[in-house]
Amino acid sequence: MKVVDPPRVWETQATALPRTRRDGPGAAVWVWSGGALYAGPSLRLGPHSGAVACLVVGVDGPFAVDRAATGRLAARTALVAPRVRHHVTAGGGRMVFLYLDPGSAADRACRTRFTAGDRGVLVGHRAEAAVVAGAAGLSAGSTSAEVVGWIAEAAGGGTASCADPRIGTAVRRLLDADEPVPAGVLAGQVGLSESRFLRLFREGTGTSYRRFRLWAQMQRAARALAAGGNLTRAAQDGYFASPSHLSSAFHALFGLPPSDLLAHDVTIRPLDSRTPAEDSGRSHQPATASSAPPPAISTQKYSQEG
Repeated sequence: MKVVDPPRVWETQATALPRTRRDGPGAAVWVWSGGALYAGPSLRLGPHSGAVACLVVGVDGPFAVDRAATGRLAARTALVAPRVRHHVTAGGGRMVFLYLDPGSAADRACRTRFTAGDRGVLVGHRAEAAVVAGAAGLSAGSTSAEVVGWIAEAAGGGTASCADPRIGTAVRRLLDADEPVPAGVLAGQVGLSESRFLRLFREGTGTSYRRFRLWAQMQRAARALAAGGNLTRAAQDGYFASPSHLSSAFHALFGLPPSDLLAHDVTIRPLDSRTPAEDSGRSHQPATASSAPPPAISTQKYSQEG
């Protein structure tokens, strides 16, 4: 993989691609075990630091990624590593955010598909024109097969497969658990001391255990909203202390409070408990709700800025 020195990257311009503005319904969110996908209008996001890697696509035009340490980068496609504090701004139109199951084959493969940038933010997807064109077709009316197909093209296929199978097991158990699991408990279940487990978890997924446990809670909250619950029920199902706790955590991870999404016509569709790559050929009965999260690879370790 070619990695360009950051000073040169920040001076480059976004790839010249045709504008692909598309009129359509409001925002759509798909959630599956470990990952999520948002397609909809560009939202006014503040600076934030995600729990998992996020593939960002400017459907109707380029966007900018700002980081305090390195400045502004113009892009049409970018991959932001977990725990990197950044600010995405766009000039309107539609955006797609794909949050990747950390440590999965798709997570690792996606990183190899970019041509420039640094370990915190990569830019220039090798199939950028095709990825942007496919993203333009994503809407609340898209079928599961269409969504899965686009994810495979943008990020890569494959099933969850952390390099250390003990960490892979821990990730799946945490995602499938009915409530948050303390690190010490999960470490014991996979035969590791807590300190070694936390180190291996960070190395294997690119994110901290605490951040990923919060991501799992957000996924439970999203499923509650998809089932027709309100934010109070979502906070309960996600094991947040209160709706305000859910709101503050959501803002920290995604750059806006949940209330900013309530004005949008948002549809949530759980793909099911499996990864999209395992999901092809299956039918799903979509659920809708009035609010939802926006939506969040490594041959090299991510840099961590927060």
